[in-house]
Amino acid sequence: MYTSLIKRFVFGLCALFLVYQSPAQDVRIRVLATADLHANFFPHDFSRNVPNRGSLAHVLSFVEEQRAVAGQQVILLDNADLLQGQPTGYYFNFVSERTPHFIADVMNFARFDAASVGNHDVEMGYEVYNRLKYEFNFPWLAANILHLRTGLPFFEPYTILEREGVRIAVLGLVTPSVPNWLPRKLWEGLEFTGMYAAASYWMEYIQTHENPDLVIGLFHSGPGPDVPYQGDQVYLENAALYVGKYVPGFDVIFTSHDHRERNESFINSQGKEVLMIGPSPFGNSVAVADLSFSRSATGAFELKYKSGSVVSMENYAPHPGFMEQFAREMQQVHEFVGQPLGRLDNALRSREGYFGNSAFTDFIHQIQLDLTQADISFAAPLSFDATLEAGTLYMRDMFQLYPYENYLYVMELSGREIRDFLEFSYALWFNTMEGPGDHLLRFRKNNSQVVRDSRGRARFEHAFFNFDSAMGIDYIVDVTKEPGQRVRISGLSNGHPFHMDALYRVAINSYRGSGGGGHLVEGAGIEHELLESRIRWVSDKDLRSHIADYILQQQVFAPQKGTNWSVVPANWVDAARRVDYRLLFGERSE
Repeated sequence: MYTSLIKRFVFGLCALFLVYQSPAQDVRIRVLATADLHANFFPHDFSRNVPNRGSLAHVLSFVEEQRAVAGQQVILLDNADLLQGQPTGYYFNFVSERTPHFIADVMNFARFDAASVGNHDVEMGYEVYNRLKYEFNFPWLAANILHLRTGLPFFEPYTILEREGVRIAVLGLVTPSVPNWLPRKLWEGLEFTGMYAAASYWMEYIQTHENPDLVIGLFHSGPGPDVPYQGDQVYLENAALYVGKYVPGFDVIFTSHDHRERNESFINSQGKEVLMIGPSPFGNSVAVADLSFSRSATGAFELKYKSGSVVSMENYAPHPGFMEQFAREMQQVHEFVGQPLGRLDNALRSREGYFGNSAFTDFIHQIQLDLTQADISFAAPLSFDATLEAGTLYMRDMFQLYPYENYLYVMELSGREIRDFLEFSYALWFNTMEGPGDHLLRFRKNNSQVVRDSRGRARFEHAFFNFDSAMGIDYIVDVTKEPGQRVRISGLSNGHPFHMDALYRVAINSYRGSGGGGHLVEGAGIEHELLESRIRWVSDKDLRSHIADYILQQQVFAPQKGTNWSVVPANWVDAARRVDYRLLFGERSE
């Protein structure tokens, strides 16, 4: 008996000795993240009818390559704005009755582990995003979108992903600006809280209840400005840097929303390095975080190494299995966008709209006025460089003419608010010229040099989709004047006088009417909380659908450039146009 006990004791000591003497085991994890796919699932741009250089189909070839690497664990994430953009999203969100939802099938086929929610996902409306929340085989994350009635997150706030014993927490957040851009009916019953407040609460909860080995922030947000700590008192549309700095605990933050590729690090308020990376949009690249963990003899994990990279998809072909699986759906989208709507007798080019009246923008103005019988229309060129050629107009052309699922509002504004709105718009748009050698357009500059994109084109200082002009009033914009003193309105285009204190019915899209761009709040000086009280009518469906119906009814169009507004002095503007046009498009103006 005693001999048996001694043997078992000695055996136990030997086993314990071997455990403590065995070398630590490393776990290698590669985290892959897409962002701002904008329904770019197939390797085809359905609006322009040309191949795409990136898409989810391309990404999946890269993902499967990584999953096949021996000794490497893979996590696949998506960082939002998934549902809107290419006609594929529109067709399966609003036209097709396919069950289950096509986008759920696509994402489940790719085996995503988690995704965040974006502003353009909410834009699809409750019926779409609530349905997908249940059809996805992975958690859809947004810790700062709350159910107004319960105060609880409407989506999952975070998830825990485990690989070979390593526990990784992924916390999802979205820019809180959604109510500033979208009609209430799309987010009725929801509350969007600040990113910092939500991150603070859930970081403490995760650390207390989940004991993670690493925490990832999956933020549908750009970094935003580097501002001093102000708790939750600071409002930021893009707050990834602020949250990462002042909510300790994040090891890696994936960014999106601003469509900027990045791979950098910063030090948080506790002196810890945080990796911040983001891919380019539309599936053109994938953000990658490489992580290595050391497992001690006691079973605990320690992060030994982390690094970031961004991998282009240009050398990856579309995934054959994906293309075969969804060939029928791709054909359905081709058929949808190939529907003829009417005939255009002259070409429309969005690029003309940056320099004055243009047939492209005025076509949208005229449709908005005809649909609403409003006094005045506000609109901007929403495609940077789109051309609708003369000839048959197809459904695909509607996605170039109007890329977003905005609704149409009629709002009541005073003459003074209309003028101040336009002053704000042209301050974003036009430089203050001191002579004919100055730029007309406001370009982004670095040490007085115009900043260019990867194609060598000059970049605007502000987003072109905020360059609103008006139809229904006659006015001039004097670019020798300082912002705030440029716009002179001579009257309504129907010959009636224009009064600063009079009220006018204004046709305006829902993004702008909800406060997007700042034209109504910062420009016209209307408190954001009061914008809804100015709305007199809301379209029953998105504006693009109304435009398509309008074209079907009218059949033949020959839109011409209007003459209701101009930029002066004309000789200075003409000289600047030739230079600025070449900077933007690399060729002479037409």
